[in-house]
Amino acid sequence: MFKYALLDYVPQRYLRRASFDTLENDRFILDFKSGRRYATDKASRLIGKALSLMDLKDTVIVCIPASCQQTYTRRFRNFSAKVSALCGAIDGFEHIHVIGKREKVHICGEHAAEDNVWIDEDFFKGKRILLIDDICTSGRTSDAFKERMESAGAHVRMAMFLAKTKNYRRTNNYKYN
Repeated sequence: MFKYALLDYVPQRYLRRASFDTLENDRFILDFKSGRRYATDKASRLIGKALSLMDLKDTVIVCIPASCQQTYTRRFRNFSAKVSALCGAIDGFEHIHVIGKREKVHICGEHAAEDNVWIDEDFFKGKRILLIDDICTSGRTSDAFKERMESAGAHVRMAMFLAKTKNYRRTNNYKYN
C-alpha cells in the first residue's frame, strides 16, 4: 500500500529546537485533532489539492477511526465530507463506527486491528478505498486497519496522512539530524 504524508509533525520533546514553521504546523495538526473548524477546512483543502489530479469517482474515502466515536466524529465527519466533495469521491464516514472506547495507540502502544470498530461490510465489499488519518508515526495503525478493511472485502489502494512524525536521533556528536 502506498503511503503519503503532507507535513512533518514534531513531538513535544523536540519542539524547543523547532523553527517557526514547524511550530505552526504542529499547532495546526493539534487543532485539527481537536476538531477546530479552521483546521478542518485547511486540512480538507490540503488533502483535496494533493488528490486533485487523481480520478477518485469510484473510490471511497475512509478516515482511520479514533479511540472513540465522539473523537472520530469531531475529527473526521466534516473533514471526510469536504474531502470527498473536493475529490469527487464517495464519503465512507457513515459506514464506520467506533463502539465503546479503546486506549489511545500512542499511550498503550497496541497497534492490533481494533475490535471496537464496526465496518459496514455490505457497503465496502468490492470497493476501492483511500484511507486518511491525521498523523502517521510507524504506519502500523494504518496497516492494521487496512487488513480489517480488506477482510471486509474492500480494496485499499492508498493511505494518506496529514503529517508524519519526524524522528530525531542523536548522532555521535549529539546533534539532531
